[in-house]
Amino acid sequence: MGCFGFLKFMMFIFNGLIFLAGAALLGVGIWVKVDSRSIMGLLNSMEGAPEELGQLLNVGYLLIAIGVVLVVIGFLGCCGAIKESRCMLMLFFIIILVIFLAEVAGAVVILVFKPAAKELIGKVGDAAKKSIVKDYGSDHDVTQLWNSTMDALKCCGFYNYTDFTNSTYFTDNKVYPSQCCQQRLLCTEAEASNNATSITGCFPKIVQLIEDNSVAIIGVALGIAALELLAMIVAMTLYCKIGSKNG
Repeated sequence: MGCFGFLKFMMFIFNGLIFLAGAALLGVGIWVKVDSRSIMGLLNSMEGAPEELGQLLNVGYLLIAIGVVLVVIGFLGCCGAIKESRCMLMLFFIIILVIFLAEVAGAVVILVFKPAAKELIGKVGDAAKKSIVKDYGSDHDVTQLWNSTMDALKCCGFYNYTDFTNSTYFTDNKVYPSQCCQQRLLCTEAEASNNATSITGCFPKIVQLIEDNSVAIIGVALGIAALELLAMIVAMTLYCKIGSKNG
């Protein structure tokens, strides 16, 4: 297998994986939109939720869009390599370039608009606390959602145990959820306060997880960027070789 054949083979394998990943994301996105009881719908229905949250929670549409883009990219890359189509390879190159530039622009926006992001998080926190006070203990879906989240992350409330202080659950039972006291059934205010340092809120826990894995996250982001650059180089190399071969 010569250099040209190797490039074609690698292009086919690489874009075949992209096509399968896109199909998987497309399936998940459709499932999320069909599932009316999903976590996105519950969070979006929180009283006092900011409008920005409703836009951010359209995860289903986002997954569908990304899935479609990946399927198209994978198709163009595979067919362009196998059929030696310069047109498909050029379209593949342009789409990857646009995605790469969009990622760079997105990173710049995140760095520039950090204060706005903090303000949005504050609005989400207020909406989450209102949801706990009003619905935790009275709405089965919301209660199950919070219990599942707290069990999975080993956390209590959005910020801490005090989020439950005026909730229907606390008013009726005079205790906090068991997750706030290391799964003890009778979680009094004193017990919850004693465990506050070891059992933080779910939002601080998520932030801590991101910070702890920041190196891995940056590494994955850089790896994706490197793969995109490599894909563009290979596509353009094939494009030029096919042109010289046909010429």
